Amino acid sequence: MSIEQVVVWVSIGGLAGLQAAAFVKGIRLGLAGAIVVGMLGGLIGGGLFGLLGLSVGGGILGDILVAFVGAVVLLRHLARVETRVTQTLRRDSAPNYSGPRGGAQ
Repeated sequence: MSIEQVVVWVSIGGLAGLQAAAFVKGIRLGLAGAIVVGMLGGLIGGGLFGLLGLSVGGGILGDILVAFVGAVVLLRHLARVETRVTQTLRRDSAPNYSGPRGGAQ
C-alpha cells in the first residue's frame, strides 16, 4: 500500500461517503459529515481489502468501490452505536415505578 494509493482512497472517499450516506438508513449526515465519513471509509476499506487480500483492480472505479465499502461499514457501526446510546439514555431517564401510591401494602 503506497502513500499515493492512500491519498486516492481518501479523496475518492468523499464521493463514496455521499453514496454510502444515501445507502445506509438510520443516520443523517450533512454534506461535510458524509465527506468525512467517506474519507475515513476510504482508509477503512483500503485496510479491509488489504487484510483480506482482495483486489478490485486498478482504476478509479475500484477505488470508489473500496471507499464505498469502508464507508458503509463505518456508517453501520455508527448506527449501532447510536441505537445503543439512545436505548441507554431512554432506560436511564425512565421514571422509576415503585408501585401504586396510597394503595394498601
